[in-house]
Amino acid sequence: MKTMTKAKGAAALPLNTILEGDCIDVMNSLPEASIDMIFADPPYNLQLKGDLHRPDNSRVDAVDDHWDQFSSFAAYDRFTRDWLKAARRLLKPNGAIWVIGSYHNIFRVGAALQDAGYWILNDVVWRKSNPMPNFRGKRFTNAHETMIWASKAEGAKYTFNYEALKALNEGIQMRSDWVIPICNGGERLKDAKGEKAHPTQKPQALLHRVLVGATNPGDVVLDPFFGTGTTGAVAKMLGRDFIGIEREAAYREVAQKRLSKVRKFDKSVLQVSTSKRAEPRVPFGQLVERGMLRPGEMLVSSNGKAAKVRADGTLVADTINGSIHQVGAALEGAPSCNGWTYWHIRREGKTIPIDVFRQQIRAEMADRAS
Repeated sequence: MKTMTKAKGAAALPLNTILEGDCIDVMNSLPEASIDMIFADPPYNLQLKGDLHRPDNSRVDAVDDHWDQFSSFAAYDRFTRDWLKAARRLLKPNGAIWVIGSYHNIFRVGAALQDAGYWILNDVVWRKSNPMPNFRGKRFTNAHETMIWASKAEGAKYTFNYEALKALNEGIQMRSDWVIPICNGGERLKDAKGEKAHPTQKPQALLHRVLVGATNPGDVVLDPFFGTGTTGAVAKMLGRDFIGIEREAAYREVAQKRLSKVRKFDKSVLQVSTSKRAEPRVPFGQLVERGMLRPGEMLVSSNGKAAKVRADGTLVADTINGSIHQVGAALEGAPSCNGWTYWHIRREGKTIPIDVFRQQIRAEMADRAS
């Protein structure tokens, strides 16, 4: 399933591949400014002290693996700074990163992100609808994790598919608290012994929302802590390319087996709802140039206001002249006006919004692009 692309004058990029090795070393070997988005699920440095038991005295299978153990906060901070530096080198100028963590590490990661030059866009709280209970009864049940979303630098034009996320949320704008269950049942991957393949496997729903909201089909997504491959599996389904880095052979084996069973969604369903701001700009004058509207024709509003089209793409109404937006605002005594929805034209006994002609031009532009 390995594919390679090669940018002009750059080294090949190993797409749709799980790379073996230390994440910092591997990232430093990849081409600079080649990645659209990074999703990182680094070690949480949980600092567990002894075993944790349930009320029936059975032992909880907690995260006590060697990869999550650091000698001190200073050692963890050095590791965090090093991998964030390597990750930032890989991001394209308008690329972005998502980092997930718990209260054990996310505040240290957040400070390191800012120190490294990233620009924090949001923190997103993943509220677990089925969290593990607090067995000792000495603290609140830990029912959430935090994701930090950051652009490579302040002012970067990062991807944010606002309308797609709104559509996912039944027409309501997406908030920064996401209620999603942890992995269980058939989604929880098992090893050859029938035990959890990875202690912190992330739910597919979480990555689906991240990738739909912050990437586009064809983008390259890097996961430097690949684990059992949730990022890669969702990226493959959604028509994104991925690169995974994982040093543990057991995790790579599980991830490879998982990815071999994943099928890419049909191309027709990969495009998502886009913001109107993301659509190509069409000047009103272009409608006049192309003869869709003729100089001298009258535009009307739904409440009976009228203005005449001029040859330079402006309108005139009595002593008022200007753009479709300016004249509409002046006639309504309003601070602003969307002229595309305000003005209509009468053709063959029907009143047609002028936005119909703009959408026709946009459709032609999309056909040419494809």
